[in-house]
Amino acid sequence: MKRILSNLAGAAIAAALLAAPAHAAAAAPAVPNPGNNGFMMTATVLVLLMILPGLALFYGGLTRSKNMLSTMTQIGAAAALAMLVWVMWGYGLAFGPEGNQWISWGKFFLAGVTPDSTAATFTDEVISEYIFISFQMTFAAITAALVLGSVVERMKFSATMVFTLVWLTIVYFPIAHMVWEARGYFFAMGALDFAGGTVVHINAGVSALVAAIILGKRRGYPHEPMPPHSLTLTMVGTGLLWVGWFGFNAGSALEANGSAALAMINTFVATASGALFWMLIERAMGHKASALGFCSGVIAGLVAVTPAAGNSGPFGAIVLGAVASVVCYVFVAKVKPKLGYDDALDAFGIHGVGGIVGAIGTAVVYAPALGGPGGDDYDMVSQLGVQLYASAFTIVLAAAGTAIAVFIAKAVTGLRVDEESEVNGLDISEHGERAYN
Repeated sequence: MKRILSNLAGAAIAAALLAAPAHAAAAAPAVPNPGNNGFMMTATVLVLLMILPGLALFYGGLTRSKNMLSTMTQIGAAAALAMLVWVMWGYGLAFGPEGNQWISWGKFFLAGVTPDSTAATFTDEVISEYIFISFQMTFAAITAALVLGSVVERMKFSATMVFTLVWLTIVYFPIAHMVWEARGYFFAMGALDFAGGTVVHINAGVSALVAAIILGKRRGYPHEPMPPHSLTLTMVGTGLLWVGWFGFNAGSALEANGSAALAMINTFVATASGALFWMLIERAMGHKASALGFCSGVIAGLVAVTPAAGNSGPFGAIVLGAVASVVCYVFVAKVKPKLGYDDALDAFGIHGVGGIVGAIGTAVVYAPALGGPGGDDYDMVSQLGVQLYASAFTIVLAAAGTAIAVFIAKAVTGLRVDEESEVNGLDISEHGERAYN
């Protein structure tokens, strides 16, 4: 999301925004706009759609049939765990009333939050705090699920749960605070991240890469063919992700306003550009334009425009989607085979790399000369430095925190299933079920 103001009670917001002379009557507490509340409720549900069924079908279709249910179950269970952890201590660590530039605290178990509590938007408006909590909860849930795309088909279900619990606590919550909370480290330095280029995509992608390297390759990789078992389901999941992403990006405006409208059109055109350019580069490399390429390009465009959704004009978003698609293709088709790491579903190749392109590119497309919303005094060089620093810092923190979370999971449950279970598939060995009879 764009730079989020501190979450204050309605009376505190009113006091700050509507300061009156001492002799004047006390200002009435700010009241949520019903239209904005309804808009944010819709956006929140759309982000849930991205997880179940969107991401579950997208990732599930890319696996082998013997691991379809396992992949979908890991995603759903990790998201459910993230929701519970969020309301117990995640919201307090990311957006609590006390804290510093690195972390916040307070409101654990949502203490003090009531149906009358409010959270500030970017204007004089407020929305219901429960809605803001729910919206941010879905971001935590999908980010945790994205990480698992690199470790499918060989990681124990119990290990994914332990990993998710630790990773959210030591990686996601601090980074969300630093980027989106008013006291946060990156927020204070002016980093631009409208809907999660650093918090969601760089964070998840880098974490996915580190987890995959520590876990090791799937048995037979890369010598045995491991094609997706159902590109039909992957295509359905892609469509659901694109639809849900409008809640992700437009909802990050926190109001039904012009900023949300800008994020909406950018989510259309950057994604379309990413999809077509991926297929164009497939043809340029001597291959046929593929359905998998279309789906990959859609996700690359969506990922790249996430930090720029409200920070770019539509034509800047088109360029950003195209550039991200080409760079992600190179990483997926060229760099990954050369380096030999087994990022099973290209969580790093698309989310990590696309997130880096989007986060850095936001400094470029923000310029008014390119149609962005930056003012006449906008300094692109300075902003590029901020974006590069925030991206690099996120990479280091995500990598270190992920390594800690993986080794804690290994100590508690062990990481990998045994060889027989991996050969037979995790659907049977971990869940006692089959996706297809």
